Amino acid sequence: MQQVVFILKKELQDFFISPIAYIVMAVFLLVTGWLFFSAFFIFDQADMRNFFNLLPMTFAFVVPAITMRLFAEELSTGSYETLLTLPVTFRDIILGKFLAGVAMVAALLVPTLFYPIFIGFMGELDWGPVIGGYVGALFMGAAFTGVGLFASALTRNQIIAFITGAVICFALTTIERMLFFVPGALLKIVSHLGASLHFQNIARGIVDSRDLIYFISVAFLGLYAAHLVMQEKK
Repeated sequence: MQQVVFILKKELQDFFISPIAYIVMAVFLLVTGWLFFSAFFIFDQADMRNFFNLLPMTFAFVVPAITMRLFAEELSTGSYETLLTLPVTFRDIILGKFLAGVAMVAALLVPTLFYPIFIGFMGELDWGPVIGGYVGALFMGAAFTGVGLFASALTRNQIIAFITGAVICFALTTIERMLFFVPGALLKIVSHLGASLHFQNIARGIVDSRDLIYFISVAFLGLYAAHLVMQEKK
């Protein structure tokens, strides 16, 4: 685990000394804050439902922006070859970068804790769905981080890595809205592939093991695919 922690610290340090981190965080907070509070004052409801409804679509673009550099930057600059000379394995590198990505997603969510605190002062807030929503957001962020890591491993270009990751995450987010294109025999299976459906279940305060397994499975598949790609590049 020492090697994993080393990679984790390195990635967090590189991320937070770059302007990309603060640009992504600023854009995320501006978009979610404006959309949330504009709807909050219109409907005058003391809940976080609108914020969590927006989160899957927002994460589909924000998380790939966070992860796009994790492999692509090192492949472009040649520092990945230097990293391989250290006493670390592919598993250490991928796990360390994955945990760094999840930590960055968590850092995005920390300032939004102001939203439920503000609502709590304005009215009676049911904290069960709020806690469930943030737990679901971390699991969904972890799943999208795995996808973004795979997209970053495919190319040296960070923009291509972002677009690839965003397309996959966007597809997972909106797949349940495209069910009218799916044959009836596959309808039940395809409907369970949507990230929004599993996230909204948790955001309602219902923590079902099937929803957690879904996000863990997506993250694992992304990491395993990234591992195969980087082995092939070696």
